[in-house]
Amino acid sequence: MTPCSRRSVLILGAAGLAASACPARADAMIPGLVYAVGQKFDKSFNEGAFTGAERFKAATGIPYVEYMPSNPAQFEQGVGALLRRGVTDVATIGFYYASAIGAVARRYPATRFTLVDALAEGPNIRCVTFKEQEGAFLVGVLAALASKSGTVGFVGALDIPLIRKFSAGFEQGARHARGDVTVLLNFVGTTPAAFNDPSTGAEVARSQFQRGADVVFAGAGVSNFGIFAAARDNGKLAIGVDSNQNYLYPGTILTSMLKRVDLAVEASFQAARQGNWSAGTRVLGLAEGAVDYAVDENNRDLLSPAMLGQVEEARRAIVAGRIPVADGS
Repeated sequence: MTPCSRRSVLILGAAGLAASACPARADAMIPGLVYAVGQKFDKSFNEGAFTGAERFKAATGIPYVEYMPSNPAQFEQGVGALLRRGVTDVATIGFYYASAIGAVARRYPATRFTLVDALAEGPNIRCVTFKEQEGAFLVGVLAALASKSGTVGFVGALDIPLIRKFSAGFEQGARHARGDVTVLLNFVGTTPAAFNDPSTGAEVARSQFQRGADVVFAGAGVSNFGIFAAARDNGKLAIGVDSNQNYLYPGTILTSMLKRVDLAVEASFQAARQGNWSAGTRVLGLAEGAVDYAVDENNRDLLSPAMLGQVEEARRAIVAGRIPVADGS
């Protein structure tokens, strides 16, 4: 069974959490979704959230209301627009909402908020974060094994703790597979706009190719499109992120690191519907099926049985605790 077809299970129980259930009636729930700034169909983070909401709607028949902000400052405006339409459960996508959601949640104590990718405190806030470093470790193993030059690269959107989890895991995984590998690290920009700048993403990737990298892990949202195009044009390999992006450039994308935002959104909505939603923090990694790498018809020929054997061995070691993966902090 390939990793992308393996059934993913999120462990979202309240055990060990200082969790607080909210009293809103489950049978009256109306879900809402506030996307990260960017594009809804970004083949990445936002699209993963959309997929989770769509799957919930298909399974339950309950429609959801969505809001796409043009900048992070519109978060409160977006929540207000959703609540005016009767929304009881708001899933918010993006680390930059962490500072705003606490105040908004206090203002609307009867509303259940789920924040994906950051931490905030409140009796009506559920936070879902990921062990991105564990998934990045696996694609780092594959990058090092696929590299012919012995140099691989990571192109992140900007230098923040969230992105450092990706870069740290990637570098550790690459060095685990190949001790003499060289790992390049660069960023697209210094503000959240770096997630939506394919032109600069392409420039940064080309600079890494010029310095010898032949496999580049793209962790930059919509900017990945420029990185992928640069890899194709230069005969190099790239690695996607968040969603399965293999199909965008078959033969160029070595694999994609999956970050199951879709499952986080769907699980939160289902918990609210079933009456067992609770506040608190969930941290999800390989053991929960929340991060992974993708294998399908678009990249299978790029991954040899030996490569897959090594990366699966690494997976087992991480889940068993034999390989602790650094998070860049």
